[in-house]
Amino acid sequence: MITRLALLVAFLLSPLAAVAQPENGRTAVLLESLSSRVELKPLRTVIVARDGRTVAEQGYGDHAATESVNIKSASKSIISCLVGIAIEKKLLESPDQRIAPILKADLPADPDPRLNEITIGNLLSMQAGLGRLSGPNYGRWVASRNWVRFALAQPFDDAPGGQMLYSTASTHLLSAILTKVSGRSTLALAREWLAPVSGFRIGAWERDPQGIYLGGNQMAMTARSLLAFGELYRNGGKAADGTQVVPADWIAQSWQHRTNSRFSGDDYGYGWFSRQIGGEEVHFAWGYGGQMLYIVPSLGMTVVMTSDESGPSARTGYRDALHGVLAEIIEAARLS
Repeated sequence: MITRLALLVAFLLSPLAAVAQPENGRTAVLLESLSSRVELKPLRTVIVARDGRTVAEQGYGDHAATESVNIKSASKSIISCLVGIAIEKKLLESPDQRIAPILKADLPADPDPRLNEITIGNLLSMQAGLGRLSGPNYGRWVASRNWVRFALAQPFDDAPGGQMLYSTASTHLLSAILTKVSGRSTLALAREWLAPVSGFRIGAWERDPQGIYLGGNQMAMTARSLLAFGELYRNGGKAADGTQVVPADWIAQSWQHRTNSRFSGDDYGYGWFSRQIGGEEVHFAWGYGGQMLYIVPSLGMTVVMTSDESGPSARTGYRDALHGVLAEIIEAARLS
């Protein structure tokens, strides 16, 4: 069977394509062609950047890269970023710091002793061991009167540092910790600490009943703003003006393999997934419905894809289709 990738490569190698097809032209043609693919119907926007320059940008239907979208769990990578900056600013000690002393006011009356073992790093890598509060358990969690206490009261499904148990409650605990140690809201910290990043802006963002911004979900951003955040990481933590916003070693720690998703098998670090796509090592943030931020360090590439947020992307195969699109973008870049 001839795949779409094979057809694309054949076209790009043809004399017609070779006449005047710089990378931006090839990539733009590819992005335009995505609108005809049935399996990509939820796709809203795609932006491709190389070495800090936007190569191509495409909206589908009546959507544009300047519109706000709920980036869902892609926001977990932003929470991880804020934790890294907080450590650099000495508000937090290190990923090995225990969380119980910080959140002691919200611990259960008779706490499981294992709560004393959970570290900042465990929350970042989804290895806290507490029962998951994502998927089918998410609704009852956000219906509770105190999300932090509800999360800390969950029974343990594994020991801290054990298997990956993907849970938005883990990143929400990080948001609560950032709020506690700084005395400021997580949104205020993001606006101040990431202010040097040109084009970065968080819009609407949900809060819990105590006013703590939801760590790891319900965050509104534009595709261009998400690209600006990705470029920060691709550029070693430096903003376009050279300001070191995130420590470079924090980015390396965040992309280091610490565990694996039991659903996809992908590597997971501190709020970032990693896998091989198109023959390259790719680090990515992934949100429900297909909100994707890809970074391909070897090619100096950052790619954003936003999608309709109303349906799942994993079990439908849609997320894998987006990975396939990235593989085609990578192939087009290699031919430049």
